[in-house]
Amino acid sequence: MTTISTIEEQKVWKLLESVYDPEVPVLTVLDLGIIRKLAVVEGRVFITITPTYSGCPAMDVISMQIRMALWQNGFQEVEIHTELSPAWTTDWMTEAGRKKLQAYGIAPPQYRKNKFHTPSFFEEEDTPVCCPRCQSTNTQLVSQFGSTACKALYQCLDCHEPFDYFKCH
Repeated sequence: MTTISTIEEQKVWKLLESVYDPEVPVLTVLDLGIIRKLAVVEGRVFITITPTYSGCPAMDVISMQIRMALWQNGFQEVEIHTELSPAWTTDWMTEAGRKKLQAYGIAPPQYRKNKFHTPSFFEEEDTPVCCPRCQSTNTQLVSQFGSTACKALYQCLDCHEPFDYFKCH
């Protein structure tokens, strides 16, 4: 690896804006924060991704979509590596991604602190989950398991609508 082209890297970053999560189709891979590293060296693209969950079934599709977007735009040599450590956290999501979830009808992840003041998926929530439809915080957990592994199912007690909550982790 000798020559890095910033112009080519910028082009790849721009192309990644068009690669969407197949399970949450309003979020790009950049919104999710799963792109950990990117380099273009002598025309070859090297990308490191971290799945939202180890074993996430969408990662194979996402890798394929990344390859297709790059191949269609002249990048023929693409290497995608998966890195599991450090584990992905919802803290890596962009603020734009959180707003897109809300607008789509999925409550975005909240930030939680444990006694060590670090984010923790395993502790009970300090604040109620806000309904993405009516903005009420009068909600209840129905199931820790929603439509995908990264979501929980809630119901709003004011508008009575069920909704997914993108779990913190």
